[in-house]
Amino acid sequence: MPTDEELYRLSGLFKLFGDQTRIKILYTLLEGERCVQDIADHIGMSQSSVSHQLRILKQSQLVKFRREGRTVYYSLADAHVCTIINQGLEHIQE
Repeated sequence: MPTDEELYRLSGLFKLFGDQTRIKILYTLLEGERCVQDIADHIGMSQSSVSHQLRILKQSQLVKFRREGRTVYYSLADAHVCTIINQGLEHIQE
């Protein structure tokens, strides 16, 4: 059985996936690295809203970023994030 701390962190992780906007952003990043404007255009939201959600995802270590001049590019932090999204989608489609 995981420790109470591990269970607390796990429940926090799943709460992050409880927001449709964050799921849209993560799903967009499955296709590859993108800047905020590209993400906003792809999901039909404002840059400000996307930036706010990206900040949350970055703090939770679900996305990572790199700077190229003044542009910041975001991508999924690792393969685990991709696996969680794909398995969740597979589960609801059964």
